[in-house]
Amino acid sequence: MTSPSVERTGLVFAGLCAANSAFVPGVARLTTGQIDPLSVAAVTTLFAAVAAAIVLGVRRELGLLLRRDHVGRLILIGMLGTALAFFFYFEGVQRTSAIDAVLCLQIEPVYSILVSWLVLGHRPTLRRVGAVAVLLAGIWIAVRGGGLRDPLGVGLLLVTPLCWQASHLVVLRGLRGVDPLVLTGARYLYGGLLLAAGWLASGGAARLPAGPELATLLPVLAVQGVVLSYAGTLLWYQAIARLDLARATAIVVPSVPVLSLLVSFVLVGEVPTAAQWLGTALTVAGVVAFVTAPHAVSPDEPLHAPGPIAGE
Repeated sequence: MTSPSVERTGLVFAGLCAANSAFVPGVARLTTGQIDPLSVAAVTTLFAAVAAAIVLGVRRELGLLLRRDHVGRLILIGMLGTALAFFFYFEGVQRTSAIDAVLCLQIEPVYSILVSWLVLGHRPTLRRVGAVAVLLAGIWIAVRGGGLRDPLGVGLLLVTPLCWQASHLVVLRGLRGVDPLVLTGARYLYGGLLLAAGWLASGGAARLPAGPELATLLPVLAVQGVVLSYAGTLLWYQAIARLDLARATAIVVPSVPVLSLLVSFVLVGEVPTAAQWLGTALTVAGVVAFVTAPHAVSPDEPLHAPGPIAGE
């Protein structure tokens, strides 16, 4: 049984994680509005990778990323969970809006329930199927209500959580017992190297702005990488280390869309339409119903983590 002090600390971490995640889409819209998405993804991830390397270096655990029995799978989760996910996410945000970004990512429970059923053999409950239907209706209403600016951008955002679920499955199938800090480090270090290679090969360095504009942009990318990405992931792990996964998810995930709408208005001036508010309400209701539905807890169930960057 969790002690009250541990539970309170877990609630604090869950709250911080939700607050951190709320800034992700707005800041992403700011950065992708100034440089191309691949540059944003690569530089952001490299900043996160530096933070991860420092933490693992202090703990003298950098060598764990090169263990012969794990290195292939660690590279794979870096490719799926960071390189592909970040590229799809930032490309999608540039093409759409911060509001579309935060709502489209709420589709993750759909992938979670499909992976649990098709891969792990966990039959979904009727309540979860109903919750998914409400969630999908909310996303559809919100995206249509926002004008559906770019169907390709929306598609990229909808695919992003599938990359996270695939990386979770790799962890569950071959990296059981590996420290979350090592997994997080692999996500950002290997993912950062893969993104950097693609970025350099495509001439990304030449696309960066020069002089004062770059000097203004780099601190924002550093915050996006170190605080919103790496630190956000650590906040999530600290929360679920003290609270059960379902409760932590129920606190964090439904909070993010509402908080993100407020933050996006402040940062980039996006004002939700009435349809987007309705879609948000349905999406939040669907997520709450999904994560609070009673189910048999299984160690093989795909991990559901919040936020486009902070929790995944």
